[in-house]
Amino acid sequence: MIDKIKELIEEVKVFSAHSLDDIEIFRIQYLGKKGLLNKYFAEFKNIPNDQKKEFGQAINQLKTITQEKVNSLKEELSQQEEQQGQLGDLTRPGEPINIGSRHPISIVKNQIIDIFSRIGFNVSEGPEIEDDWHNFTALNLPEHHPARDMQDTFFVQTDPDILLRTHTSSVQVRYMENNKPPIRTISPGRVYRNEAISARSHCFFHQVEGLYIDKNVSFADLKQTLQYFTTEMFGKSKIRLRPSYFPFTEPSAEVDVYWGLETDIDYRITKGTGWLEIMGCGMVDPNVLTNCGIDPKIYSGFAFGMGIDRITMLLHQIGDIRLLSENDIRFLDQFKSVL
Repeated sequence: MIDKIKELIEEVKVFSAHSLDDIEIFRIQYLGKKGLLNKYFAEFKNIPNDQKKEFGQAINQLKTITQEKVNSLKEELSQQEEQQGQLGDLTRPGEPINIGSRHPISIVKNQIIDIFSRIGFNVSEGPEIEDDWHNFTALNLPEHHPARDMQDTFFVQTDPDILLRTHTSSVQVRYMENNKPPIRTISPGRVYRNEAISARSHCFFHQVEGLYIDKNVSFADLKQTLQYFTTEMFGKSKIRLRPSYFPFTEPSAEVDVYWGLETDIDYRITKGTGWLEIMGCGMVDPNVLTNCGIDPKIYSGFAFGMGIDRITMLLHQIGDIRLLSENDIRFLDQFKSVL
C-alpha cells in the first residue's frame, strides 16, 4: 500500500490543469471527504505497527504535495487570466491597422515629378517667404510694371519688399543664380495670392514650374516636352498652344489638351469644346537670363507652369477646391488605395 501512495505522489507532481474546473476535480479526487487521502487515513488502523510510521509519513507527504499542487495551479491560472484581462486574448487575431492615405495633392505632385524625372529634370525648392527681386523684378516685372496687377500679393507686415511668393518662378530665379547651364529643373510648391475663397479658387494653392536652359533650345523642344507630359499624365496626346502673354517668357502660350466629349462630365469641364487649358509656357525672356547671370547670346531656354490643384480636381473629379485644404477624413479616406 505504501508503494501505491508513492505512485500517487508521482502522479500528483506531473499533474497539470487548463481550467479551474480541472483543478477542482483533482482536489476532490484527493482531498475531498470521499477522496483518496481520507480512504488511506481510514486504513491507518489496519496497518501493522512496524509500518505505521512509514505509512503515516507517506500519507502526510501525499496530502502536502497535493495541497501545494492545487495552490500553485490556481495561482498560475489566476496570473494568466489577469494577463488576458490587460492584453485581451493573445490567441485572437490582431485588430487591423488603419492604412494611412496620401493627400491627393501629394499624389498628383509625385506623379508629375516622376514623369519629368524620366527625361532628366531634377527637383528644386525655395522659400515661401520671398523678396521682391526674386518674385518680381528678376522675372522682368520691375516696379510699377502693369503685369504686377495680375497677381494680388500678400505682403509680410509693412515691408513692401517681403511677401509670400505668388508663383514658384522665384525658385527658378534662385536656381539660375546658383547653377550654370545646362539647367533642367522643376519647382513644385505652395504659392499665395490674395483672392476670394470659393469652390474654384483659394488664397493658396500649389504649382509645378519647369525650366530648361541650354544652348540652342527652341520652341520645338518645349512643344515636344509638353507633348510627352500630357501623354504620360492624362493618356491624351493631342495638344494645342495658343498665343498668350507672360512677363518672363517671349513668345508665350497657353497649353490646351484635347480631353474629348465622351461623357456629360467632359462636356461640363471643357464647356462643350473638348479642349481643356492645363498650363502656361514660353521661351525664357532674355532679360530674365541676364538678371540671373546667364548670357542670353549663348543660352536660351523654355519655362512652363501648371496648377497641381487644378489637375488634381480634374483627374479625381473633385468639384470644390476647398476640399483639398479642409482635412476632412471622409474625403481623404477615398485615396487610401492610391499610391
